[in-house]
Amino acid sequence: MPRKPLRLFARRLLAALALVFLLPVTAGVASHLLQDRAVDWRTARRDSAGMAPVAARTPEAVIQVYAARAFRWRGAFGVHTWFATKRSGAERYTRYEVMGYGLGRGAKAVRIHGGTPDAYWFGNRPQLLRELRGGAKVDALIERLDRAARRYPYDKQYRVWPGPNSNTFVAWLARELPELALDLPPTAIGKDYLPHDRWSSTAPSGSGLQVSLAGLVGFILAPEEGFEVNLLGLVAGLDFSPPALKLPGLGRIGPSPDPALPRAG
Repeated sequence: MPRKPLRLFARRLLAALALVFLLPVTAGVASHLLQDRAVDWRTARRDSAGMAPVAARTPEAVIQVYAARAFRWRGAFGVHTWFATKRSGAERYTRYEVMGYGLGRGAKAVRIHGGTPDAYWFGNRPQLLRELRGGAKVDALIERLDRAARRYPYDKQYRVWPGPNSNTFVAWLARELPELALDLPPTAIGKDYLPHDRWSSTAPSGSGLQVSLAGLVGFILAPEEGFEVNLLGLVAGLDFSPPALKLPGLGRIGPSPDPALPRAG
């Protein structure tokens, strides 16, 4: 290719990348900075958002997946995600999530505890991504999820970017439970970090194709996620059902998918 056309192509490519990746991130950071971020983590809101069914009044099994903007500056770029489950007849939920706090003191990254399923994440209201209710089949899925969480390969590692982090963990569990067809938001930085140094896999939804180099560069093509491009951990793309833009920092622009799956017997 002659030099002039090649340079023109390179300029246009850089301009397109700036438009798709840098402008949304800049807008997301600006929006984030306009909000009050003077909240102390010790006093930030962590109570229930009132989104989970009351365990004592819900005899059936429940699986839910939540996402909430991360605390402080991290929230301008990404979210924290977690699972909440309740077995049939249980009177409380179990949360499954990964946190980096305490790793230097010998704590494990995977936290399995009886915390509030739909709690605000340091003042940020959660969004319900997926919910499944039912009987024996949902109980069986919860058992599989519990086993998968306990064999997560990065229980002693945590890295905000590009992973492994909380979103890497939830993507790991989602692939173990393809029945959930979980579409993680583009702001779930770390979801594209594939364990065991793999460079290809199914998408976190358990279908389609994902190619990723250490969570830094790659793409997804799948029925649930649509088409996504990952560049340095930032994700842009198009969803087809329902139609929406996926932009780094800003997240999904368009209708949100219905979080409820058909009831399982």
